[in-house]
Order: sequence, then C-alpha cells, then structure tokens
Amino acid sequence: MKTIIFFNNKGGVGKTTLVYHFTYMLAELGNKCLAVDLDPQANLSSMFLSDDELERIYSQDLNRETLISGIKPLDRGIGDIAPVKIHEIGNNIGLLAGDLDLSLFEDKLSTNWSKCIDGDEAAFRIISSFYRIIQNEGKKFGAKYCIIDVEPNFGALNRAVLISADFVVVPMAADLFSLQGLKNLGNRLKSWKSEWADRYSRNKATDILLPMGEIKPLGYVVMQHGIKESRPVQSYLKWANRIPAVFNEYVLDKNNYDKKEKVDSDINCLALLKHYHSLIPMAMEVRKPIFLLKPADGAIGAHYQAVLRAYQDFKALSEKILKRTQPKFAAPVKITPAKKEQN
Repeated sequence: MKTIIFFNNKGGVGKTTLVYHFTYMLAELGNKCLAVDLDPQANLSSMFLSDDELERIYSQDLNRETLISGIKPLDRGIGDIAPVKIHEIGNNIGLLAGDLDLSLFEDKLSTNWSKCIDGDEAAFRIISSFYRIIQNEGKKFGAKYCIIDVEPNFGALNRAVLISADFVVVPMAADLFSLQGLKNLGNRLKSWKSEWADRYSRNKATDILLPMGEIKPLGYVVMQHGIKESRPVQSYLKWANRIPAVFNEYVLDKNNYDKKEKVDSDINCLALLKHYHSLIPMAMEVRKPIFLLKPADGAIGAHYQAVLRAYQDFKALSEKILKRTQPKFAAPVKITPAKKEQN
C-alpha cells in the first residue's frame, strides 16, 4: 500500500475537496483506496458520510467510530493502538473518520517527539501511532492506496502524519500568501525528515513498526484558478508563474532549474484545476464528486458538458500522480544533516 498525503500550511486552497475527488477517481479507475481524515475539523468525513451517519457517529461518547478510538488506549496510558472502524463508501473506498478530539492529542505528540531523542519506547509508540493504525487498517481493507487529509498547519499532529506518508502532493492557490507558505512548507519538510532520521536511529524497541519518513514530493496542484477562454486570467498568471521557481528551490532543494519556467510547462505542476462553481452545490446535495453527476442530479446542458470536462481533468491528474508514485518518478527531498539535538 502506498500512502499519499495532501498538505499545505495555507488554508482555503481547496485541499479537502481535492482529496475527496482524487479518492473517488482512484476508485473509478479500479483501485481500492482508504481515505484517512486526520484533520480534526473532519470535513472530509462530512463529504463522504450522510448527515444521519455523521449524527450517529459523533453522538457517541464511548466507542466512537473514528480515529480517536485507535489512539484512546495510548492517550490514557493503558495500552497501545486499537482497531478503527472502516466506513465503506462503495466497493473501492474505505474511510477512517476524523474527530475533533484528535486536536487533544497534539500536546502528547509534541512532548513525545522530544522524548524520542532519549530512545523512550513509549514515545516511539505514540509518535508512530497513526502510521501503525493506517498500515493495519489499510491491510485489513486490502487498500492499494491510502489518501490522507490533514489540517493546514505545522503542528505536532501533522508532523507525526507527514513522516508516515510515502508521498506528498501540495495543493496551491496562485497568490502571494501561497508562495510564502510554499517556502515555509519546503523548509519544514526538510527539517522534519532530518529530525526523524535522527530519532529513528535511537529506537531501542525492535517490535515497533516505524515509518521511514521518506516524505517524497510528487508535485503541486494549482486550485481554483480563474478561467477566461480556457486559460487562467492575467492576475492569476502573475502569481502562478512564480510557483515553479519556489517549488524547485524550497521543496526540491534544486539549484539547476530554469528560473523562467512557466507554470503550464513545469513538470512539477500536476494540474491547473478549474473551480467548477456551478457544479459544487449540485454535487454537495447528492453527495457525489462533480465528475460523477448525472442528468438526473440536475447536470444537464452546459452543466453536463462541465461534468465531462471535470472527469477528464481529474482522470489525467490521478493518472499522473499514480505514475509518479513509481520509484523513478518520485523526487526525494534533499537533506542536509541536522545538528544533533541535546539529550
């Protein structure tokens, strides 16, 4: 099973919507997928599950069928990880539901990140908890791909999840703040990878399954760009064409790149996705991805043509991402050895 996380520390770029549609397209292409909602806001779960199912799940105080059940024994200090309910969304999609209470685990993850320096076995169990839950449930479900959604920040929860993923895709908006966020993201990915490599070497408990912390960037997706005659409008191009240089320098740590590269010809740009404004409300009402809307759902005339275009857009994106998960396509982050942290 390969794990792909969609991450950007800048919010409002359509990340969760992208994860939802990417997961559905992988399933449409015949791949069994496990979607993992590790954003405490649980927006991905609310997209996959009906209102009645959401109410049933989140009204439970005990044995809640979310990811919180998997870490509860660890959080209480009475055991290790526990099984998590897999919510089946059709034949090819399983969901590990998010939970607001995941944010309460943040302090424990932060404290134990430091304790790993001392080779503390309990600390390694806590830091690797989400990785081990994902591996266990993914194997149980028979998933070929695991797709992870997280919140937009550099907190301890995201750090523990990022080191657990094989690959990372960066959803972007074409604006000044996204470019600044991309610089921060690249620097943080490199430092987390380096810090985890140091900790990994200090683990004394050989029975704990730990992530390797590869964090291989596959590329970026520019979301919700303005469209005028099938091309991004000028105001978006101003910022979009600056993304290739920033991604190469800060995320891939490359020096030998074309500083004049345009976004539409950049090999690291996985897609320029339209917003599809008119289809979103329709899709939300029937709880479908926009590319699976039917005339019976209200997608007629120009709307149906937009559905067909959306299908081709997401199919091309998904096939490109899958191709890049093959070893020769994934671009590893270049790492400068970090200074040893004091015990």
